[in-house]
Parts: sequence; C-alpha cells; structure tokens
Amino acid sequence: MQKLNFPSYSFRFKNSENKVAIFDDIRKKFIILTPEEWVRQHTVQFLLQEKKYPKSYLNVEKLIKINDINKRYDIVVFQPNGEIFLLIECKAPEVNITQNTFDQIARYNLKLNAKYLMVTNGLNHYFCQMDFEKEQYIFLKELPDFTNL
Repeated sequence: MQKLNFPSYSFRFKNSENKVAIFDDIRKKFIILTPEEWVRQHTVQFLLQEKKYPKSYLNVEKLIKINDINKRYDIVVFQPNGEIFLLIECKAPEVNITQNTFDQIARYNLKLNAKYLMVTNGLNHYFCQMDFEKEQYIFLKELPDFTNL
C-alpha cells in the first residue's frame, strides 16, 4: 500500500479469500484492505496515538439517514457527554479533495452537528471548526488533543 502522510503505525494483516484484510481496532474485526480503508486505519491510529482520543469514543463506518437516503460516515469521535465532537471523511489517496468532498461532509454534519471536521485522503489533511451561527467552517492547522475537549 501507498505511503501516507501519517506517522508509521503497526497493523495486523491476514489473507482472506485471496484478499488482504487489515484489523480494525474499533470494529474489532478484519476489513478488506482497500486504498480508502488504508487511509481510514491510519486516521484511527492518528486519533488514538497522536491525539490521545480514547478508543471507546471512536465510531467507524456507521449508517446515517440523510434526506431518506442511507449514507455511511467514516469516523466520528464522541465527547464524554455523548455529543459528536469530530466527524471525519476519508478518501483514497488517488481521490483529490475538492469542494464536493467538503459539501459531502457538510451534508453529513447537518445531521450530526460535530464541532470539528476532518477531511483526508491520507496525503492531504484538512481540519475545520464549525461556526454554527455563521453557518461556515474555519480552517485550522490541526485538531485539538483529547485533553482539550
């Protein structure tokens, strides 16, 4: 798999039906390794190891309904009170981050109301803080650490 713009992490792999699978620490199972999953797993490790978010506060690939259409978010991080703190959209490295990507995460966030957003293709990472009053997002240099929640 492609080298990403994250620190190096250790992962567990296995071959399953002639496909490589990677172990997801959050879902507690092996997932077929696609380029997007490679980015998702690096992002999870970044949140756990660099930002020190507790594993129990992370949720990966869950179904949400938006305008009666089933969608899946990539990663959310909850606050201790159960509200969503951070919503993350992961793309494969070959997918450019465009306005459409930000529109997608903004649509998801109309339902989820996360305070922070992250968009990544593993090579480029964008961090935003929501300004709900002005209905806009403010770009940040990095995400806050868990100790700053």
